[in-house]
Amino acid sequence: MFKTLMKCRSELTGVSYFQASLRVFALLLGLVVLSESACFRKPLAIIEGPGFPVLPTGCEDDDGKTYPFGGTWVRDCKSCSCSTDGMSCCEMLPSAGAFSFPHHCQLLVDKTACTTKLVLKSDNSRPCVV
Repeated sequence: MFKTLMKCRSELTGVSYFQASLRVFALLLGLVVLSESACFRKPLAIIEGPGFPVLPTGCEDDDGKTYPFGGTWVRDCKSCSCSTDGMSCCEMLPSAGAFSFPHHCQLLVDKTACTTKLVLKSDNSRPCVV
């Protein structure tokens, strides 16, 4: 029954069971890649005042911008949040070497949209089927 249903579905959509399976595999691979992204934490900076420490009111990033406790933001394809424990950020893009793919494929990175796409080296407008 399942094979008959899949056959009818593939005739209607023009997508074979194999192609559909590859699409699901590529989607799952993307989720694995995202889970392999690097994260880091930056503790709160306590400033020594005249005779006593001055407690911070938020988190300060590398450029000196301060974010309030409970705040979240995205910068340079890093998803960050601020809490009373400090600032934590995770890369939204996979780290280099996080996964391997066939030699005829390449990974295109769009740092504006913080997305990646696996495409053919010979034609980067076509997705690479793994």
